[in-house]
Amino acid sequence: MATIPGPSPSNRGETDPSPRRDEAGEDRSLSELFGEVTGDLQTLFRQEIALAKAEVREEASKAGKATGLLGGAAVAAYLAVLLASLALMFGLAELIGLGWAALVVAVLWAIVGTALFVVGRNRMREVSPKPERTVETLKEDAQWAKHPTR
Repeated sequence: MATIPGPSPSNRGETDPSPRRDEAGEDRSLSELFGEVTGDLQTLFRQEIALAKAEVREEASKAGKATGLLGGAAVAAYLAVLLASLALMFGLAELIGLGWAALVVAVLWAIVGTALFVVGRNRMREVSPKPERTVETLKEDAQWAKHPTR
């Protein structure tokens, strides 16, 4: 079996005929540079996708919490209507204690429902469907791609 002549590990730097050079600013081949740029672009793309996923996940979490509050407001409003109806019924039937007690509970539920609705609505306004940081970094990446030496 024939061996391929080439530099031994001890003198590799001295007899290597390839055009690649070291960190001292010497030339490298075009294919190596292209491979490095391609690798960097792939890494950048993967990082942008990861950032977009994280932003979408964060916004979905906000939307889920706001939806939960709005659902709570809906339940509270349902109970307020139910208890207000019962209070009106008992109040008109007896014109004393039992009906007025039910009315007080209904008013409390209406206050809770209103508070949950206001908080939920305000949180829903904070939800942004557009991944802001990803858009900003993509703009920066585009600027860099246009002028990589700046």
